[in-house]
Amino acid sequence: MNKWTDKFVRLLLVAILFSSSRLLFGGPEPLATDGKDYSKEVVPVKKSWCETPSLWEIRIGAPGWLAGVSGESGVKGVVGSSDVSFDQLLTHLTHVPIVLSADIRYRRWEIFGDGQYMEVGTSATLPGLLFTNANLHLKTGLAEGFVGYRFINCDKAALSFFAGARYNYQGGDLSIFNNGDARLVILRQLLGIRNKLSFSDSTDWVDPVVGARGKVKIWKAASLYAEGDVGGFDANSGSAFEIQREGRTIAREPVDSSDWSYQVQGGLELQVSRWFWAQAGWRYLKYDYNQAGFTNKTALNGPFIQGGVNF
Repeated sequence: MNKWTDKFVRLLLVAILFSSSRLLFGGPEPLATDGKDYSKEVVPVKKSWCETPSLWEIRIGAPGWLAGVSGESGVKGVVGSSDVSFDQLLTHLTHVPIVLSADIRYRRWEIFGDGQYMEVGTSATLPGLLFTNANLHLKTGLAEGFVGYRFINCDKAALSFFAGARYNYQGGDLSIFNNGDARLVILRQLLGIRNKLSFSDSTDWVDPVVGARGKVKIWKAASLYAEGDVGGFDANSGSAFEIQREGRTIAREPVDSSDWSYQVQGGLELQVSRWFWAQAGWRYLKYDYNQAGFTNKTALNGPFIQGGVNF
């Protein structure tokens, strides 16, 4: 029995080895018997979530910012407070705003900027100075340019960090109502004017700016975008003064100088066609500037609409 047992075991081992060799070296068995050759069928490649956009992108836009103006502004140390909301802006504009934007991208590098000039006429109070009001003609302008780098560079999402500069212009015409206050004589002397209580002045400055912006596609032709930056960093701060009321008189007093700005914006973007796009959102820009008798502590705040072409 031992001999027959040994032979049986040997035959069983040979059969197992033969079957294993077919599995290891013989290749897979046909999956179907319908006569078709499936060995040449191309397996579909799954697309990556982050598809790289085109090498170049150029966008030119015409933004429309219905920015209300609120806060303190002043020239020659005379500071007034005004408040024109965005829904009242059209009735206070004295000139049609001038606006333009441009955005160029090559690979991950970006160069972009925009500008706006606006003139608003409104009444203003003179807190801390006189118990009277004034007519204020406020002129504000900005032009900003940045260089950015995309840390996320996908067709469906993008995130950039940027640095650049913002040019700011402020001009003001102030006409104070003569209510017979005896301190108006002292004010004329401090301002160097004679009979009239109307005066004007202007200034400009450039702020360094850093920020970030991003975009996320939520549908085939729709995206959400957001942008924020901080500027100034007291780069233009020095000496500052204001004309203030002191009892029954008024005097020129030194105040803290500052130079800061903050901006946020965001909204919805639609790619209307291959060449045309549109944006609708909100934009907020806050100034904290006080230097050499000029005060700009205003906030520009309102809906933002833009349309343009892309190449």
